[in-house]
Amino acid sequence: MPLSWLNAGILAWFLLGAALSAKARRGMGRGVIDYFLANRTVGGFVSAMSYSATTYSAFMMVGLVGLTYKGGIASLGFELTYLLGTVVLLVLFAPRYWVAGHRYGLMTPSELLSTRYGSKWVGAVASLLCLVTLVPYASVQLMGMGYLLEGVSGGAFPFWAGMAVAAAITVVFSIWAGLRSVALTDALQATIMLVACCLLVAFIGGSLFPEGWGSAMAARPDLLKVSWPFPMFLGLTLPWTFFALTNPQVVQRLYAPKDIRSIRGMVAGFSVFGFIYTVLCVLLGLSAALLVPGLKNPDGAMAALLTKVPRGLALLVVLSIFAAAVSTLNSIILTLSSMFGRDLLRALTPLSEEKELRWGKLLIPILTVACYAFGSLKLGLIAVLSSMASAGLMAQLPVILGAFFWKRGTAAGAIAGMISGAVLTGALYWTKTNFLGQWPPVWGLCTSVAVFVAVSLMTRPDPAGGDFIEAVASDVKRTFWQGQDF
Repeated sequence: MPLSWLNAGILAWFLLGAALSAKARRGMGRGVIDYFLANRTVGGFVSAMSYSATTYSAFMMVGLVGLTYKGGIASLGFELTYLLGTVVLLVLFAPRYWVAGHRYGLMTPSELLSTRYGSKWVGAVASLLCLVTLVPYASVQLMGMGYLLEGVSGGAFPFWAGMAVAAAITVVFSIWAGLRSVALTDALQATIMLVACCLLVAFIGGSLFPEGWGSAMAARPDLLKVSWPFPMFLGLTLPWTFFALTNPQVVQRLYAPKDIRSIRGMVAGFSVFGFIYTVLCVLLGLSAALLVPGLKNPDGAMAALLTKVPRGLALLVVLSIFAAAVSTLNSIILTLSSMFGRDLLRALTPLSEEKELRWGKLLIPILTVACYAFGSLKLGLIAVLSSMASAGLMAQLPVILGAFFWKRGTAAGAIAGMISGAVLTGALYWTKTNFLGQWPPVWGLCTSVAVFVAVSLMTRPDPAGGDFIEAVASDVKRTFWQGQDF
């Protein structure tokens, strides 16, 4: 694809997003809740599209396509397991996060843990864990754009330049108007993502495989066999299954909807979007394996596939992937910056809301540069790096479950469980150790659960923790199931 086409397309898309950001800024207040949560006024459709765009990043159209290219149909089970787990968790926990956010004035996922366990250090440790693990995941978004733009341009748009453009746009959209900007641009970007993916699959099925998908796949029956060993499937899938609870950028979205109907619309809209997008991306990965076999780097499969389609369609798909990467990176950077001020700095020193917001905005470009630096290392497959990052975040899982359901859980147990699980997971990945054949996420989660329970039973719980659990459960029953106003 000519470099001029790419430059013009990215510029047009940026200007449209900037116009939406400017509109969002006109309605923005001065407080941190308005900046980071859009003052809890996001409607159902925008909530659904924002959640979808935040979740389905460059991982899908670059990483999942590459994973399917390399491993075949097994990737469909991997991704559908994630989708099913996310929908179930949203049904169970979205109402709880929403009512807790309103009742206690919460802004970040870690602040909920601090409130429930009665210790600011629980939230501080959770936030530090998120900062460390999400930089690699956020860098994946930049890597996806670098690989894609370099591939479709034949090297004229180098890897580093693709990452740099995506990083610069992320800073603009995030810092300009906070979540109001990100939510509106997410809605635009999710729409572009789904439309472009549908058009690409339709073109490939109609023009490149005129004999039909079945006849085309007959030439590569190996792609339709589940070739993944179970430990590999479990190791990759387990972190994604609990993504909706452990990744703060999506959890924070649960505070923003304006009412009960918006929460329900968000869950329903994400479910439909996620299923369609997953199936389409797997089809694209299988198509790439048939049309452009023999690639050394599977993450380049989408770029190679786009050389087989008309330039206009290829450009639309490139922009949709660009949109996916920027939307996810926007959300991660915005969430981490809010956690830095609310959960880390406030744990160390008293902080006014004005200073908290100032520090949060200052962290946005710093985090983006860190993500760019990490992505420049090109440490591995996008899909695997994403799963590794989510594996580290799983150390929070027992602490989160305990926050809503186990009154005996303590702050000491929560801190010890998160630290032990995260350190062990990181050490096993670093040393490339699969103890008893199982991947690091399995042992990290087991350790986190065991340490959290053991230390909690040996220490005294905060009496207010039980009140938190009962109050949230009562509000959920009253508002979501009995239909009363909050």
